[in-house]
Amino acid sequence: MLDDLADRVSRLDRAIAPIANRPVDLADPEWADRLRAEPPAAEQAGVADEAAVVLAALLTLYAEGDESTRTAIRGLFRKHRSFQWGVGMSFPADTAERFRRQLLLLSARDQGLDTRDEILTLTELCREARAAGVALGPVLREVAELSSDVDRYGMGSMRQILLRCVPE
Repeated sequence: MLDDLADRVSRLDRAIAPIANRPVDLADPEWADRLRAEPPAAEQAGVADEAAVVLAALLTLYAEGDESTRTAIRGLFRKHRSFQWGVGMSFPADTAERFRRQLLLLSARDQGLDTRDEILTLTELCREARAAGVALGPVLREVAELSSDVDRYGMGSMRQILLRCVPE
């Protein structure tokens, strides 16, 4: 199953790469607004439906698999940077299960392309979940247990980053 998903991730990565690697004219004062107005990268590439199916399968396998499976899935995200950047979930973290799914994606990306961006995303997910009345601690602890304990960029491991968000 993981081999099939890896092949599909590779194909999706190639489809999304032209969008992920498209230059951005930072001299254009409207560049950020233009980017926000664009449809998601997977949609632009015409692979949104397949990307959603593959992502859901990866996250289910990540949550239910053993450590070697989770390590392999983290490796897929690291290897396929366009997929990592361009495939996500568009729903808010307004229930415990939605919050959990979003955290599983953060965990699988294992600090992503920039730990600072992942921390900002985590902060926003926690804000959304808290506003919806979700008990953060149990979900954060559960996903932290599945997460890597490798400090990739000197800002703590994904496990540590998640546990720092557990309310006192």
